[in-house]
Amino acid sequence: MTERIKDTNEKRRIAREVLESLKEWFEVDESREKFIRESADQIFIAAKDNGEYVGFLCLKETGSDTIEIAVMGVLKDSQRKGIGSGLFEKAKETAAKEGYSFMQVKTVQMGKYPDYDKTNMFYLSCGFKEFEVFPLLWDEDNPCQIYVMYLK
Repeated sequence: MTERIKDTNEKRRIAREVLESLKEWFEVDESREKFIRESADQIFIAAKDNGEYVGFLCLKETGSDTIEIAVMGVLKDSQRKGIGSGLFEKAKETAAKEGYSFMQVKTVQMGKYPDYDKTNMFYLSCGFKEFEVFPLLWDEDNPCQIYVMYLK
């Protein structure tokens, strides 16, 4: 079950719980803390399983017609069970209702790390299309792949 969370403290609590359990993806403390802090002011969608929050997704506006998946995480024990797909579908529906035409997401380019290859495959399976790679946006070890999707 997915739901939109509006309470800022609850947003930060869920984001912290999930991201701190996923340190192989969110290992840099200051980056992880930034995601947690910024989640309070973003569209926040959370997924529950057996009454417990197991994942979340945040959306942020990047242009008047574009919204971005700013951060997304699903607890390891809940991965590969459709939680991420459910979060994405709710995010896509929410973004369209809010009037956005495009959705984008950034991740590490395919072929650099097996864990991020799974992330790339997930976004491609959701219907995202490759837009552009920025080799030095983050750093040379982590080329930034941008995916986009038309929402209308």
